[in-house]
Amino acid sequence: MQSFPKIFRVRQTFPRRRLVDVAAEVHTQLARLKLEGSICPGQSIAITAGSRGIANIASILRAAVEHLQILGAKPFIVPAMGSHGGGTADGQRQVLNSYNITEAFCGCPIRSSMETTIVGRAAEGFPIHIDRLACEADSVLICGRVKPHTSFCGEFQSGLMKMLLIGMGKCEGANIYHRASEDHSFDQIVRSVAPLVLEKCRVLAGLAIVENAYDETASIEAVAPQQFASREPQLLAIAREWMPRLPFDAIDVLVIDRIGKNISGSGYDPNIVGRKFDDHKAVGTEMPKVKRVCVRGLTPESHGNAIGLGMAEFCRTQLVRAMDPKITRLNTLVSGHLPAGMIPLDYETDREMLMAAMSTIGLVEPHNARLLWIANTLELAEVECSAAYLEAARERSDLEIVIEPRDLRFDAKGNLAESMSWK
Repeated sequence: MQSFPKIFRVRQTFPRRRLVDVAAEVHTQLARLKLEGSICPGQSIAITAGSRGIANIASILRAAVEHLQILGAKPFIVPAMGSHGGGTADGQRQVLNSYNITEAFCGCPIRSSMETTIVGRAAEGFPIHIDRLACEADSVLICGRVKPHTSFCGEFQSGLMKMLLIGMGKCEGANIYHRASEDHSFDQIVRSVAPLVLEKCRVLAGLAIVENAYDETASIEAVAPQQFASREPQLLAIAREWMPRLPFDAIDVLVIDRIGKNISGSGYDPNIVGRKFDDHKAVGTEMPKVKRVCVRGLTPESHGNAIGLGMAEFCRTQLVRAMDPKITRLNTLVSGHLPAGMIPLDYETDREMLMAAMSTIGLVEPHNARLLWIANTLELAEVECSAAYLEAARERSDLEIVIEPRDLRFDAKGNLAESMSWK
C-alpha cells in the first residue's frame, strides 16, 4: 500500500496594508480629481464591472455610483468581462449578481449587452470593438484591479488598460485582441488601441484597485485618463510586491482545493505557481518550480467555466463533471490559451489522484515527497506542508507552525478527510 507524507500547517506573514473604509476611500479619491468640472447634471456615465472576485467590489462600485449621483450624473453599470459569463448578456449579469453587484445594492441600473460598436481600426489593421452601451453613454468610469496578468508581460497587464480593451470589448473585442496577441505583444496592442478608446468613449477617470497578500483591499486610486499609461506600470509594481507566495520554491506535488474565474482569469494564478510562460513547468529563473499540480474542485462562482484545468496534470473527476464544456471552450478559444481548456488525468478520489501524481515525481519516495496543499492561489495565509519542509520551516521567522505533523488522512471514500477551505 502506497504511503503518503505527514503534513503540518504553517501560517505565513506578509505585509498587510489594507483600507478600513473602502467606500470612504472611493469618495476621497474621486473627489481628488474634481470631476464636477467634467460632468453636467443628467449626464449618463457607464461604470465597468468585471468578472474577477475582487475584494469589496460591490461596495466599491456602490460608492462610485453614489459619488457620481452627488455630482448630478446618472450612472449605470456595464459588465466588462470579454467573453465570460458564457458570452451572453444574461450570463454576464449573473456573474455580477454572484458578487452582489445588483441594481438594488449598487443603487443604479445594470445594462448588459453583447453588442459592440467599432470605434476605429488599430495601426495593426484590426477593428476596435467597444461595448455599445458604454459608447452611447456621455462618459465612462473604468474600474478594475491592477495585478500581474496570468500570461501577458510588460508594463500593462491586468488593470485599467486591459479593461479598456478586453473587458469593454465584449466577446468580439476580446477575441480580436487575443488573436492579435499571437502576432504582437499585448504592450504594443495596448499602446495602439487605448488612446482611441479613451477618446471615443470619453473616459472620465479610472478607479484602480490593488489588493494585499490576504485578498484584501490595500489601495484604491482614482487616475485621470491622461495618466493611465504612466501610472498603471507603477501600480503594477506595487501589486507585484504585495502578492502572496508559496512558502517554498521546490515542490514535487501542489494540491489545490479549487480553481475558478473568481480566483484568477486562468483558474489559478500561474504567477503564484511559477508557470506563467509554460503551463506545465517553470521556465528559467521563474519560481517556484512545481513538478505536478493536482486540482480537487471548481468554485461555484465560475458558473462551470473550468478554464485553467488543462494547466494541471491531475484532477478529481468531480471537477470534470462540474465543468460546463460550452462555457469553458468559449473562454478558451477567445483567450487563445488552448491548453488551459484541456482535461488532465482525472480520478474519482483524492487518494487515487495523489498516488498517480506521486508515481511521476522521480526517485523520491512518496513518504518523502515535497507536497504543498492550498485552498487556492488567492488564499495563502495558511498552507499545509509535508514533513520534508519541517526543518526549514522551523528556521523561518516568517512562518509559524500552527499544526504539528500528522498523517495525511483520508475518509472512507478515499478523499482527504481534512480541508484547507472546503470538503
